[in-house]
Amino acid sequence: PPFIGFYSKFFILQQVISAGFVTVAIIAVVFAVISAYYYLQIIKSMYFNEPEGEISIVAPMDMKLVLSINAILILVVGIFPDFWMKLALSLF
Repeated sequence: PPFIGFYSKFFILQQVISAGFVTVAIIAVVFAVISAYYYLQIIKSMYFNEPEGEISIVAPMDMKLVLSINAILILVVGIFPDFWMKLALSLF
């Protein structure tokens, strides 16, 4: 299991089964397998298929602005998480 999502799903399914909801666990596993199929198709396409040609991607200025603002906010929240943690704790 190379992905961190495996462990979270595994522990959740373990608790669901121990609570007696075996049907729910089976449904969750079926949907996880279906999702993995589609995720792996994307990875296969990215790394193993031959490129169709040179593609030039041109992003409009407003898209660049929104992505830049998001990147800066993610960086700030990651470096200074204390404010957000205190805010979240004050809500409970």
